[in-house]
Amino acid sequence: MLDIIKAVILGIIEGVTEFLPISSTGHLYLADEFIKLNESTAFINMFMVVIQLGAILAVLVLYFNKLNPWAPHKTGLERHQTWVLWLKVIVAVLPSIIVGLPLNDWMDAHLTNWQVIAATLIIYGILFIIIEAYNRHQRPRFDDLNRLPMSMAVWIGLFQVLAMVPGTSRSGATILGGILLGTSRYVATEFSFFLAIPTMFGASSLKVLKYFLHGNHFTGSQIVVLLTGVIVSFVVAFLSIKFLLRYIRNNDFKLFGWYRIVLGIIVIGYFGFFR
Repeated sequence: MLDIIKAVILGIIEGVTEFLPISSTGHLYLADEFIKLNESTAFINMFMVVIQLGAILAVLVLYFNKLNPWAPHKTGLERHQTWVLWLKVIVAVLPSIIVGLPLNDWMDAHLTNWQVIAATLIIYGILFIIIEAYNRHQRPRFDDLNRLPMSMAVWIGLFQVLAMVPGTSRSGATILGGILLGTSRYVATEFSFFLAIPTMFGASSLKVLKYFLHGNHFTGSQIVVLLTGVIVSFVVAFLSIKFLLRYIRNNDFKLFGWYRIVLGIIVIGYFGFFR
């Protein structure tokens, strides 16, 4: 029962932080210090990745009509635009596949530590503040996702590769990349949502496959814990996405930049001096 409660808390953290540019990895890493599941290290590591599926399902539900090329109400042009959008997403995810698959284990082994997480939280927090200050008087070149060039999708996909470093934030890297390349905040944010679909499905599938290949299996209680985390993550991510889309209509990302800096300092303070 206690592990189910912990799974609920971790699912809430994942749902809140997955699409906000504040690093779900950083939050879950810190949370693991205080809310450790009574399971094997292999299960915990797999759990922390697979609960992202709940957040992805929230994107699919919220954007089902926009992402469904077979929607009966769509015109021929709208169906074409939907297929092109999916093509942009697939092209944009290729850099992460090419770089991510060979380096995934090395990254997990060498970069998943509090020093790297604290550094990336602070660095990207500063970048958000600087870029938004510069961008304040700039007019975006792309304020319609349908007009986003394929080449721009590739560049945003390259920025997503940076998120392989723990603490960076996948959404943070892609949103920053989009803004730097001239997209509006809304376009950068939406494309980040869509890019997460194949990225996280792939990461979760890979994690589960490795879990079984190493001789592990699910017990009944582990299935309940995992499903609890995924379901809670879905509900909270659904609300988190709606909040972010409303927020960026009239606000920039500086607040999230300052939040990242403060969180990075907390990580340094806790792990560097109190742990």
